[in-house]
Amino acid sequence: MHKYLILSLSIACWLSHGSAMAAVSVQEAAQLKTTLTPLGAERAANKDGTIPEWTGAYVKALPGATPGQHPDPFSSEKPRLTITVKNMAQFSDKLSEGTMAMLKKYADYRVDVYPTHRTAGAPQGVYDKTFSAATQAKLTPDGQTFEGAWGGVPFPIPKNGNEVVWNHLVHPRPASVDLDFQVFVGSPDGKRALATKGEMHEQSAYYQPGATPEATSKVYQYYRFNTTAPVFKAGEAVLVHESLDMSTEPQAWQYLVGQRRVRRAPTVSYDTPDFMAAGANYFDEVYGLRSRLDRYNWKLVGKQELYVPYNTNSFFQVGEGKAFVPFHTNPDHVRWEQHRVWVVEATLAEGKRHAVPKRRFYIDEDSWAVLLADGYDAEGKLWRTTQVFNMIVPEAEMMSSTFTAIYNLQANTMSAVQYIDSLKVVPARKIRFFSSEALGQDSAR
Repeated sequence: MHKYLILSLSIACWLSHGSAMAAVSVQEAAQLKTTLTPLGAERAANKDGTIPEWTGAYVKALPGATPGQHPDPFSSEKPRLTITVKNMAQFSDKLSEGTMAMLKKYADYRVDVYPTHRTAGAPQGVYDKTFSAATQAKLTPDGQTFEGAWGGVPFPIPKNGNEVVWNHLVHPRPASVDLDFQVFVGSPDGKRALATKGEMHEQSAYYQPGATPEATSKVYQYYRFNTTAPVFKAGEAVLVHESLDMSTEPQAWQYLVGQRRVRRAPTVSYDTPDFMAAGANYFDEVYGLRSRLDRYNWKLVGKQELYVPYNTNSFFQVGEGKAFVPFHTNPDHVRWEQHRVWVVEATLAEGKRHAVPKRRFYIDEDSWAVLLADGYDAEGKLWRTTQVFNMIVPEAEMMSSTFTAIYNLQANTMSAVQYIDSLKVVPARKIRFFSSEALGQDSAR
């Protein structure tokens, strides 16, 4: 795939991290108001016009929208091309290895490519803080976290893989949402079973107006889950704090109904099997990547034009029964578009271990969210491939990237994590709601 990459970076920029990187110059940052979008993407269209110029976030009311529902604003459009195993060779420069593996593995799998709409963006306050971050944010000397930014993309003009990955981890998202979701697991015989049904309260402290890192002890994201089904799991709850502070172990808590108590759960991270998906995927595969950076070296390979799932509102409107077919998501209801992505390769750091020793991530230049990821086994063979579907949420002026499909290509299984039944943008909750004490008190009622 390397020959298809648009290598616009110098060799120095490919280093995994090294010493702390200086913020960009004032002259470089000025590009965020001219040739780059306010979040750091290329503003211009590509040469053949298949990727249009960015003109701003999608903020118009969605036709037919109701509370919690976000219909497809492009439902009348038809695919401009369809890719199957028979013709994929002619499009291989715009397909990830994982996507090609899916086309080869499943005879009914296809990629319908629609006209591209660059709908991602953020409110003006996020643009302003991103502009400030460009000249102030720096990685720490070990490359594991950053300082000098809050409320904006920290590295809109990235120089290395660590910076791009941090942009993903704190990418713009609705600041406070309530979700109703389901998690499904697909077995090797193509059957699909419900693993978890639940409610989630997700709050991005990083993007709360007026928030500071000191007010949340550097916690940039809160997740609080409550399981409602199946019956034997109902009442279980999980709380996760994602933090910039690398001096403490991963912060997570779990409420177990049988024990009627809250216990620390630091293993809700990295390559621990995800119990919400019956162990069919790893916790750090959700959202494409949710993890600390210490297990890998992160190499920034470059940028590439790629076919990726995008603006997939319709996938969540058809309901679970139509959204899936045996072994994978239903191609009839998955929208793919051509976008520019950052390509980052992760290889195990010295002295570290992870079940997936090599990974490759494709990160949207407009939203900074992972859209596709491939995982390789110890022999270098493709093992896993991940797809992240995003949704236009105009009332937040941002995209929401919540649903993750994780395919174990060797075991012939699928994890469908957080199929969204409802997503509501809600007022921010008090920080105490995301405390272990509140989790225990509310769960025990």
